[in-house]
Amino acid sequence: MTTPTRDIDEAAPRIRDKRELVERLEGGSKPKTQWRIGTEHEKFGFIEKTLRPLPYEGPTSIKALLDGISKEFGWVPIVEAGHIIGGKNGMASLSLEPGGQFELSGAPVETVHETASELAEHLRETKTIAGPMGANFLGLGFSPIWSLDETPMMPKGRYNIMKAYMAKVGRLGRQMMFRSCTVQTNLDFGSEADMVKKLRVGLALQPIATALFANSPFADGRTNGFLSYRSHVWTDTDPDRTGMLPFAFDEGFGFEQYVDYALDVPMYFARREGKYLDASGDSFRDFMAGKLSLLPGEKPAMDDFDDHLSTIFPEVRLKTFLEMRGADAGPRDRLNALSAFWVGILYDETALDGAWELVKHWSAAERQALRSAVPVQGLKAPIRNTTAQAIAREAVKLSAAGLKRRKRINAEGKDETVFLAELEEIAESGITPAERLLAMYHGPWRRDLRYAFRDALIDAPV
Repeated sequence: MTTPTRDIDEAAPRIRDKRELVERLEGGSKPKTQWRIGTEHEKFGFIEKTLRPLPYEGPTSIKALLDGISKEFGWVPIVEAGHIIGGKNGMASLSLEPGGQFELSGAPVETVHETASELAEHLRETKTIAGPMGANFLGLGFSPIWSLDETPMMPKGRYNIMKAYMAKVGRLGRQMMFRSCTVQTNLDFGSEADMVKKLRVGLALQPIATALFANSPFADGRTNGFLSYRSHVWTDTDPDRTGMLPFAFDEGFGFEQYVDYALDVPMYFARREGKYLDASGDSFRDFMAGKLSLLPGEKPAMDDFDDHLSTIFPEVRLKTFLEMRGADAGPRDRLNALSAFWVGILYDETALDGAWELVKHWSAAERQALRSAVPVQGLKAPIRNTTAQAIAREAVKLSAAGLKRRKRINAEGKDETVFLAELEEIAESGITPAERLLAMYHGPWRRDLRYAFRDALIDAPV
């Protein structure tokens, strides 16, 4: 979750009616020449000598890492209540998830080549500071050995509110907060109709991305029975703010219908005077009416609405852009592959049309059944009279063709299809990254997950 870098101004205009919220989302529409790619990815930091998670404070810690990156590489520190909790460098930012998962929210760039260069530079900077202090980073979707109690909590005000609320609405929300890692890509749309088509294709194919990137078969020092436990955790986190958004496939769906959905999703907090105020359970619709219990008579600013949108967690999230949220974190090449996969499908009209043909006849029940099966079965999950693997093959082909048509060439004369090589192999073989890890666990690792801290690093070969 991206960290806000400014307070909400008391003098900021207040939202008068729902139409302003609809216009906020409509304002994200851009001509194709301005479409960009933003990649966000998380990773688990650990102390190499002990294999324990990085604490917030100490000589080998998250704080030391952020301080070092700020001083050495010019990132502007983001501070909350006296604690450094992130950094800002142009349009890119560093932030912390609740359990110390270290996140880069990349700048909006034009090509996947630029995304790859940004990631390489981020990892270089991170390792320059982390290496001498004896820290390293795992590229997995779920922490393999640390319990919830062993996982540190970062000093961000919103996390106290979220942690308390999560316990009321689902069994696994705290596991999601503290023990999961994801990679997502953020992409633009050209109009309301374009948004709707991309959102629908993204939702339908999100379980396919989950299968291709499944990378979380371990928890608490053993196998957990899933290929993507991270994905499973989301099914019992908070039903009010997660899921496959079946209403997005209704006739007439558009920005206004998404706003109606968002207005009734329970809030977490409101930011005032540098503090997070607990608004958990209240609706943004009440806030719009001046009936928020903790701020009686006060109406929200647009920054409040932006905050609220960031606390809604469907499989594809709509803001002034679309967030593809279905993939487990992994090693660096696979992080780049996620952006390539979705760019090839969503940024090429022919590929987007082809993807819609693949999924347009699926019912809401079929989409949900696929979503429910993939965390366990991966590419073997059934969908209608075929399998996730067969759909994945077609989706990767559509993406590759879309990337070829984009003709974004790097200095070596290669187009963006170079980033799909591993996905092509996974789709063809039907063997997910998680199944590879399980083969290592039952084979050369001899069921000892300490080897994951050698072979599942974010810079480990794929």
